[in-house]
Amino acid sequence: MLDLVIDARPAALSAGFEVRRILPYRLRRMLGPFIFMDHAGPVQLTPEQLPNLDVLPHPHIGLSTVSYLFGGQVTHRDSLGVEQIIRPGEVNWMTAGSGISHSERFEDPAALAGGALEMIQTWVALPEADEESAPSFVNYQPQELPIFTDSGVWMRLIAGDAFGLRNQVRTHSPLFYLHVVLQPGARFGLPRGYPERGAYVAKGSVEVNGRTYTAGQLLVFTPGIDPVLVAPETCTLMLLGGEPLGERFIWWNFVSSRRERIEQAKADWQAGRIALPPNDNATFVPLPQDRTRPAGSNPPPQPLS
Repeated sequence: MLDLVIDARPAALSAGFEVRRILPYRLRRMLGPFIFMDHAGPVQLTPEQLPNLDVLPHPHIGLSTVSYLFGGQVTHRDSLGVEQIIRPGEVNWMTAGSGISHSERFEDPAALAGGALEMIQTWVALPEADEESAPSFVNYQPQELPIFTDSGVWMRLIAGDAFGLRNQVRTHSPLFYLHVVLQPGARFGLPRGYPERGAYVAKGSVEVNGRTYTAGQLLVFTPGIDPVLVAPETCTLMLLGGEPLGERFIWWNFVSSRRERIEQAKADWQAGRIALPPNDNATFVPLPQDRTRPAGSNPPPQPLS
């Protein structure tokens, strides 16, 4: 029933901002088109500590980033000139395509007043035909995202098609992405019709086939099996998956079906050919170096499949 259980690992987004990284994982690089998943927070900070969380301008190609907040707020700025405050319950979908840069900054002390900052960010790989598409950014408000409720179940469709729910979030390949809250004793399943499916336990715990899984674990299910998820306590789940896209290479923030395209993106960022956000261009993240190799060299891109 379960192919794999992935435990989140600590990873640093910036000097003062550590997250839990779920994907990619050495035994499971992708889940459907999802190639990356981070869970940030919850974190409680003083206003003076906020700048420590900032993620400076950095580039992407060949993917879409999907930012979804449980609490707090983040200011997104990108090289298209978009400036968007991201708030809980919204879907913020940035398609990098041929190349984009963006920053994520934590600027409003009032955002801390209502509770901790907490965010899930995923990356969705693009089909080969869309890898060089024009970059874009779209903010979808909570009222645009359908909600389903039943006894002990609350569910919001973030993107894709699941349980008969659809919304206007534009995707590039068949997938599903859901925010689900279960009350104690509730039973729930997974969307059918997708070959790759998983459930990330964001809060609380869930039982599958009599075994309990806790916060920070991604459950990857066997294709063709329809599990029943049982909530022994109030829990928050992120359900995700879809159709696989085939082999992908990933290096830093770059994703592509072609190894040489990764090399080009590295050269473009180093040479300044990927623009910085016009309203956040004083600083940026330099191209990282592989400290295990000779100075000036970079590690080869790693295939994702």
